[in-house]
Amino acid sequence: MKLAILATLAASAAAFAPSKVAQTSTALNAFENELGAQQPLGFWDPLGLLDNADQERFDRLRYVELKHGRIAMLAVLGHITTASGHTLGGAIDKAGTQFSDIHTGWVGTTQVPVEGALQILAFVGFLELFVMKDVKGTGEFPGDFRNGIDFGWSGYSEEEKMEKRAIELNNGRAAQMGILGLMVHEKISGDPYVINELLGYHTPV
Repeated sequence: MKLAILATLAASAAAFAPSKVAQTSTALNAFENELGAQQPLGFWDPLGLLDNADQERFDRLRYVELKHGRIAMLAVLGHITTASGHTLGGAIDKAGTQFSDIHTGWVGTTQVPVEGALQILAFVGFLELFVMKDVKGTGEFPGDFRNGIDFGWSGYSEEEKMEKRAIELNNGRAAQMGILGLMVHEKISGDPYVINELLGYHTPV
């Protein structure tokens, strides 16, 4: 668990926050103007993942960051939705365990039946291998999975496209910190929503 969190943070941190004034590495010179290295933070690579890296290496790290960000955004949204009491109706298994009986957060992961967890993993694997990828090789940038379907993208100017990509990237970064914070607070106090705890409300998990 700790290794997974550290790996996620390491991949997301590469190349995206304050630069050292005296830094003169080739990585800085090559990637300081890339999307994501923006004010007020700028370029940041504390682990040196981009030292002497080429564009292919940068694109790979950017792809990983986008993937983690997208997953984290779904995780935060799912966490908030289930914590507010909204769940699927019916039973999750033949024994009659209701979806509403599964708790929010890490506690819930131990309550999902093994067969259900395997189905979730199989579905995620299917998406990873056959759906959420640049199948046709037509992607304009890392993480572009349109595969020839425009979705109105061509109607935006280059500036608007960069702005929307930056919004997704920053939302993904915030979501990674957000879901990590929810997990940490759940482990510390049992209530992932610290603001609720401060206001005297308890969020059931």
